[in-house]
Amino acid sequence: MFVITADQVNSRESEDAVAETIAALNSAIGEGLTLPPDRSAGDEVQLLTADGSTALDAILRLTRTRGWSVGLGIGDVRRPLGASIRESTGPAFVAARAAVERAKNKSTRFALERDADGVEVKDAEAFIDLLLLLRGRRTEEGWQLYDLRMSGLTQADAAKRLGISPQAASDRAQAAELKAEFAVTEGLARLLHRIGTEDS
Repeated sequence: MFVITADQVNSRESEDAVAETIAALNSAIGEGLTLPPDRSAGDEVQLLTADGSTALDAILRLTRTRGWSVGLGIGDVRRPLGASIRESTGPAFVAARAAVERAKNKSTRFALERDADGVEVKDAEAFIDLLLLLRGRRTEEGWQLYDLRMSGLTQADAAKRLGISPQAASDRAQAAELKAEFAVTEGLARLLHRIGTEDS
């Protein structure tokens, strides 16, 4: 199982974003969650999923604004699950807590821990870090094109929506490294799924 614990950055100096973030996560990936996301502490969000792709999607959404330190814990959870995520426990939750604390000291604000060591865990964290660094260099124009592509539009249709030429859209996609991201996310989702099902 995959547990994500996200701690709001500089929460004492900024507005509480927990409720808004929970609503956004529910809307975007709610169907893939085992339990709905919830506030686990004053300025933290926690969620649980059995799906590596959903976990990666949540990580990318939470880290996009750099407003969250995000820890991914992979491992077992105690059964039966609680009625809410706040009432659920297990090694994956402990791993997520360790991960989010470590994430606070990293430039990407992301870390991954598993309840058992493994080379693939370090590999997955390194690959996700690289993806987050790539995304961190993306311009607002690149994000506009990314969002339209993620909504299901082709690049040509996205160009029309943005009022730019197909060549300009191609140049923008290249600068934003969209092709690289779309390729790597599929592989990362498979890697996370494999780690999450080891010894299960």
